[in-house]
Amino acid sequence: MNTQHITHSLWHDTAALRARATRRQLFGSTASGIGSLALASLLAGDARSGLTSATEAVVPGLAGLPHHEPKAKRVVMLWQGGGPSHVDLFDPKPVIRERAGEDIPASIRGATRLSTMSSGYAKWPCVPSIKPFKKYGKAGIEMSELLPAIGGIADELCLVRSMHTEAVNHAPGVTFFMTGSQVPGRPSMGAWLSYGLGCETENLPAFVVMTSSDKEKTCGQLFFDYYWGSGFLSSRYQGVKFRNTGDPVPYLANPPGISREGRRRLLDDLAAMNAAHLAEAGDPEIDTRIAQYEMAYRMQASVPELVDFSDEPQYVLDRYGPDVHTKGSFAYNCLVTRRLLERGVRFVQLMHAGWDQHNNLFTHLEVQCRDTQGPSAALVLDLKERGMLDDTLVAWGGEFGRTPFGQGDPASPKGRDHFGRAFSWWLAGGGVKPGHVYGATDDYAWNITADPVHVHDMQATIMHLAGIDHERLTFRYQGRQFRLTDVHGHIVRGILA
Repeated sequence: MNTQHITHSLWHDTAALRARATRRQLFGSTASGIGSLALASLLAGDARSGLTSATEAVVPGLAGLPHHEPKAKRVVMLWQGGGPSHVDLFDPKPVIRERAGEDIPASIRGATRLSTMSSGYAKWPCVPSIKPFKKYGKAGIEMSELLPAIGGIADELCLVRSMHTEAVNHAPGVTFFMTGSQVPGRPSMGAWLSYGLGCETENLPAFVVMTSSDKEKTCGQLFFDYYWGSGFLSSRYQGVKFRNTGDPVPYLANPPGISREGRRRLLDDLAAMNAAHLAEAGDPEIDTRIAQYEMAYRMQASVPELVDFSDEPQYVLDRYGPDVHTKGSFAYNCLVTRRLLERGVRFVQLMHAGWDQHNNLFTHLEVQCRDTQGPSAALVLDLKERGMLDDTLVAWGGEFGRTPFGQGDPASPKGRDHFGRAFSWWLAGGGVKPGHVYGATDDYAWNITADPVHVHDMQATIMHLAGIDHERLTFRYQGRQFRLTDVHGHIVRGILA
């Protein structure tokens, strides 16, 4: 069936739908539905000539947002799935080294909630960091020798050593940070930001997700769609996941026999049909469908150019490391992230697995650091060189840290278990203090002794830096007002520049 025949059939179907919509139904529809009718009409006119203005295509945010001038116009979440070991990487503890093999005192351990893998232990042997720590940058921030590239950007970092969470297992821990609840079903942070602030680019989504894993595939943790889902918000706000093999998104090329002009005509008629259906049914997901068809059409042109690195200088490619040309690698995703930010994407969520080192800490931690620390630092340097770091927030961290005691045979431990009572994150750019360390833990990296930062506090702070009052951005669902931080969270003023 050719394009002309399909278009002719769609026209008759659209006319039938319109005939079923009464005047009351049409004008009684939601404001967004009326807006979609207008949008479809405008797109049908301009798109045939290949032109679409930004004001027509960009999804607006909510009225009155941002609540204040944002420090971060863009946010990057470099998620390190599995729980990076703060004891080995970010929080130096000479006492643990001095008392290696000795039990961590009960007075320190208290009633800390641990996973079922270690909560019944009779021995709690101190296990010192794998490598020594050293001071980096003018700020003299102490980090592991495993992180020379991260150390090279120490003067850009705000290192938070006092993160804590109630979660002790992976999926609840990731869900907690991403959505504000350990139970799936609520909107993710990127969805909240897209809902509140809208989309600044007409050719790419506001919220993009990419995933990767260690080459050895040692970590069995999965990345579930609800980590970037829209929950009870419209599905237009969910993250768009780029695939790590083949084309980043499906169907970038039209089928044989369908030209780009033919595709445009088909979408115009589909938009008219969907708009008529929206006027009749008032289902906001139809509105989403119209918008997503248009976005998919534009991405057919924007995505191939996005992932074409031929215009990148060799020194930039070298900075990201040898894996930068390997699709789906962390290095490749970091460079794509910078290119997405340059093109107006608001929130990029990179999720990298491989940090769940229960029985391979002493062999695999160094490998994981080698694969991730260079590209992470390269992204920060890249943004700084382009004058984008000041208004781009980069956050690096995972769902929890690792236990200061060893896991397995107490005489010869092979790894560390999950640990949420204290762990570390770092942030850069976007309104945070550079070259700064915030918070502290005791001699065993077990208990926070200064400036605790809860998951909800970090969420509130990221939202604040993006120009949003976390207590005011809410959505009514099932009889109550929901927000990312639930009924908790305080802005961490001590890390703000």
